[in-house]
Amino acid sequence: MSIRHGLLALLEPGPRYGSRLRSEFEERTGTTWPLNVGQVYTTLGRLERDGMVEQRGGDASGRILYALTDVGRAELRDWFERPVDRESPPRDELAIKLVMAMGVPGVDIRAVIEGQRRHALEILREHTRQRAQAMAAGPSHRDEVARLLVLEQLVFRAEAEVRWLDHCESRLVRLAEAAATQPPA
Repeated sequence: MSIRHGLLALLEPGPRYGSRLRSEFEERTGTTWPLNVGQVYTTLGRLERDGMVEQRGGDASGRILYALTDVGRAELRDWFERPVDRESPPRDELAIKLVMAMGVPGVDIRAVIEGQRRHALEILREHTRQRAQAMAAGPSHRDEVARLLVLEQLVFRAEAEVRWLDHCESRLVRLAEAAATQPPA
């Protein structure tokens, strides 16, 4: 997740202070990805170091305001134009867990899969419930639609995980059946 670029996007309309950026980020993402205010200020410091934001004095409460620079605007435009690279996905803990479990004696891989499937289905039910609530409210404001898009992405991701786990289990069943029909070495 690019917090860096998310903050640049939130600064595009005008200067903001760190805790406001944090709350706007969480509102836009439907509180799905909470941010620590320290993480916001650390990222702002790096963006300032890289010339993408600058301090613009303070507000009436003395909070430091940050503003987007031309370099930051160019980086933001480039980010929106550049597709997200899915060729080199981040390491997936679940995939690593399953392949490692296959080689560890005494681990019931099907139990691991079933436990994960139950968890994924719980998550799916919760995201589906949240999506239904958002739809019932009749999203009309941009932030409400943005929250709905995030929830739908989470629903689709959970559905895909359940399908993949079903696939893993059926592959393991076929492997066990094939092993059972082979003569002993």
